[in-house]
Amino acid sequence: MKEFWVSLDGLEAGASKLASSLATADVVVSQKLSKREIEKLTGVKVTVASPAEDSDIWLVASDELLRRDPKTSRPTAAIVEITSGGDEMKVANAFAKGAGHVIVRCPDWKVIPLENVISKAASKGKLLMEVSDHTQAQLALETLELGSDGVILNCCSIDEVLKTSEIVHSKLAGLDLVEAEVSGKKEIGLGARACVDTTDLMVPGEGLLVGCQSNALFLVEAEVEQNPYIASRPFRVNAGPVSLYVLCAGDTTNYLSELEAGHTVLIVNREGRTRQSSVGRIKIERRPLMLVEAKCQDRKIKTILQNAETIRLVTKDGSKSVTELEPGNMVLVRIEQGGRHFGTLVPEESIVER
Repeated sequence: MKEFWVSLDGLEAGASKLASSLATADVVVSQKLSKREIEKLTGVKVTVASPAEDSDIWLVASDELLRRDPKTSRPTAAIVEITSGGDEMKVANAFAKGAGHVIVRCPDWKVIPLENVISKAASKGKLLMEVSDHTQAQLALETLELGSDGVILNCCSIDEVLKTSEIVHSKLAGLDLVEAEVSGKKEIGLGARACVDTTDLMVPGEGLLVGCQSNALFLVEAEVEQNPYIASRPFRVNAGPVSLYVLCAGDTTNYLSELEAGHTVLIVNREGRTRQSSVGRIKIERRPLMLVEAKCQDRKIKTILQNAETIRLVTKDGSKSVTELEPGNMVLVRIEQGGRHFGTLVPEESIVER
């Protein structure tokens, strides 16, 4: 589970403005303010890391870890500054001295020191990277695929707090996928279908969530299966006609027609675990299409796919080619309530898409 901490150091004057966005943080950090002072400034009850005795997490410099904690039951977070390769061992040393969290501060922020620190500190405790914006946060959380255990944002912008919170918390939990029963399929002729070529490699059971209805998306598997007629393309999802919805980063949807190189999409596996990837290209061609209908939670749901052997829907324990689908087959879908407005979910909205 990734953690999102926000530092108030140097931002005390703007703390009251940050109040509403601080509610999205797991921990609020200050080396100057106590828990009581932070909650008085913001009007929000929060978990606080600071050197003060009323803090929830004892915040110390790494060389203070041998000093006795006045509240011995508190977890400890140590700040480690890295200015050269020789400083990287300070992280392991802080964990060895009893720190549960280590906050890594790099004045000259680069990816390579983070890679080295992550590889050396894996499984020793919670490693947090200090960042100044959501772009650095994204990089910190994905470096070496494992990423840091969280980030601590040092920025007074409400917009940055909210953007960083969205990035961190999108990695906390997977999506809920359920089974839908195929009720029928029908050839519907030629149409403009889009292949989404990502900048990543997918494995069996991974793909994109797409569908005719924004609140009912089918998990279409990447072209990972071996086929006697064509080589596998594990970076590609043959996603369907350009009018379909596709789930993207930040729990938003786009039409397939809106995707282009550089756009961020959400790769999903059959367990609902997600990861982000960029689009490398979109390839649109006219191909024969197949309408697939299914039933789920007393609802009739639909998607359209290219009518070809290589296009497969993910199931609980495998996948099924669209050409082999039969009534009664079970496939994985994501169901939600409400509608979407410019891609953003509005749970209370009543909407009909058929």
